[in-house]
Amino acid sequence: MQAHCRYGPAKAFLHAADLYPGDHGTVRGRYAYSAWLYVKFDKLKYFCWVAPSVVNIEGDINKVYLTEPKLPGPSVLYGAPENVRVQREGDRVVVTWDRVAMTEDDDRGYMLDVFVCQNQRLIWYPVSLPNQYETSAAFTDEPGCSAPSGGVLYTVEKHGYSHPTKIPWIPAP
Repeated sequence: MQAHCRYGPAKAFLHAADLYPGDHGTVRGRYAYSAWLYVKFDKLKYFCWVAPSVVNIEGDINKVYLTEPKLPGPSVLYGAPENVRVQREGDRVVVTWDRVAMTEDDDRGYMLDVFVCQNQRLIWYPVSLPNQYETSAAFTDEPGCSAPSGGVLYTVEKHGYSHPTKIPWIPAP
């Protein structure tokens, strides 16, 4: 089916290429926290990530090595978000930051790549915000996980991502 290939293993990542029926490629990796596959399509000179639900797969993808995303960048046009702040009220965590001014053409907003604790499980939660004017995101983060919650924040422009800014996460009580 017609689909999108992305620069990371979720819809929150930038679009890398359009895929069409008949496109072929080779799975070269998979992500530990989603079912997405790292694929080298014959028609492309680069790798990208695709949801397994939009492609026909031959073979056992569980035998494919786990792979970490390699985001395009860092951006030479725009810096990383600054003045990142976190407020916690019980299980609700709100992350805010200062706006990074971008041209309208380049502006792809921000991406937060976070792990939160819910139902005593650490869950990967990537979030994209559509433009430079949305400078906050809220999460549910409960106590009870064996590993800490946290994450990073990127400025996103049409050519790639800024360096990540670590979010100064406030642990659950």
